Amino acid sequence: MAQDPEELFEVDSDVPDLSGAVLLHHFDGFMDAGSAGSTLVEHLLNTHEHRVVARFDVDDLFDYRARRPAMVFDTDRWESYDAPELVVRLLHDSAGTPFLLMTGPEPDRRWEAVVAAVRALIDRWGVRLTVGFHGIPMGVPHTRRLVVISHATRPELITEKSPFSRVQVPGHLSALLELRLGRSGHDAMGFASYVPHYLAQGTYPPAALGLLEALTKSTGLVIESGALPEAATRADAEIARQVAESSEVAEVVAALERQYDAFTESSQNLLVGEGEAVPSADELAAEFERFLAEQQPDN
Repeated sequence: MAQDPEELFEVDSDVPDLSGAVLLHHFDGFMDAGSAGSTLVEHLLNTHEHRVVARFDVDDLFDYRARRPAMVFDTDRWESYDAPELVVRLLHDSAGTPFLLMTGPEPDRRWEAVVAAVRALIDRWGVRLTVGFHGIPMGVPHTRRLVVISHATRPELITEKSPFSRVQVPGHLSALLELRLGRSGHDAMGFASYVPHYLAQGTYPPAALGLLEALTKSTGLVIESGALPEAATRADAEIARQVAESSEVAEVVAALERQYDAFTESSQNLLVGEGEAVPSADELAAEFERFLAEQQPDN
């Protein structure tokens, strides 16, 4: 017998009317180049008051041996346990409009049950739009316009089209949620920010800022950028310094620039260089190792 989706979560007894609200979601565990999605989540939680309005039963969803939560041992006793949490928080934008944010580790099992549970919350609260976001590594230079592509359950929701035609990729919960919501008649969409592949392992604030701009444009939410622009400027300046100090890095970045400009001019697939090989991440790894090491989550 199928489990009632609402048995998978607990809801706060004091939730206001959320009819027409937007539900944002980002799960840890899948691809998030440049920590774009997680940086945006951190920004939202740091700049807006919030409270948990729904909490999922992670014991039924989480593989503790695959991703062992951190514990602190102090001298002669266990002091703390960093318990994983999959929760939905209620926030308000700068205009006082309520919106929801679902975050936590991507469940290791029972994806369909989680999707059904999220649908139950969407129906319960009258959510009008569900939006996911993350960063993806691409063969693009950091010196060109940062691209954020979108996908959605209806063509009218698309803000910037992807250069891909038809590809097969590893599945993830955000994608499955969007797929299932669309088939059940709900509006859902997602954003992916391009991150230069040589910066994918660090924290790249420009990508988070790009996601924020795309989110506010598509949802109508009024969310201040706060410290993100300054962090993006610092990151760009540090990258420029690293490039200036290495002729090898400068050559590879220049090659990416030529490839990107050729694509822009010819509207050909960005992944297929014309007369020029795509530089790999390994070619820049050594040069950018110090830069990436210096990038802390709070930067």
